Amino acid sequence: MNTPHVVVVMGVAGTGKTTIGPLLAARFGVPYAEGDDFHPQANIAKMSAGTPLTDEDRWPWLDAIGGWAQERAGLGGVVSCSALKRSYRDRLRAAAPGVVFLHLTGDRALIEDRMSHRKGHFMPTALLDSQFATLQPLEPDEAGAAVAVTGSPEEITARAVTALEALPEPTA
Repeated sequence: MNTPHVVVVMGVAGTGKTTIGPLLAARFGVPYAEGDDFHPQANIAKMSAGTPLTDEDRWPWLDAIGGWAQERAGLGGVVSCSALKRSYRDRLRAAAPGVVFLHLTGDRALIEDRMSHRKGHFMPTALLDSQFATLQPLEPDEAGAAVAVTGSPEEITARAVTALEALPEPTA
């Protein structure tokens, strides 16, 4: 199974982007890029201290992810990126017009529980409220799909593959 899509796995912290992204990439036989690796050190320090990032903090990060996505255009790839606001997704699409979004969704209680059990991640649970407050779900004119994060990673990935395979082939 292969896809020429470049998929941005999006959602609030704790939805499983870093778990589902590599599984999805493996299913499609394309590379995976961890969105957190594109953050400048200053952003990681800010989040580690419990301070939400500003839009100005995010622009260089989004531009770096968009550059990676553009390099993968026509070849396929999967990258994780919260992409919480429409303006962030617009910026990614400006850099890589053919990207599609996979929005991992779940209720706050489930996500908080998952975040409280993960080890070694810089994003504290305290920032979850700001993540949900910032989240603007995919709009009907945005290429992508939403998938609930209930069930095992394998079940979530299977639903994601089905949803993504139903999307039209990329035009850019």
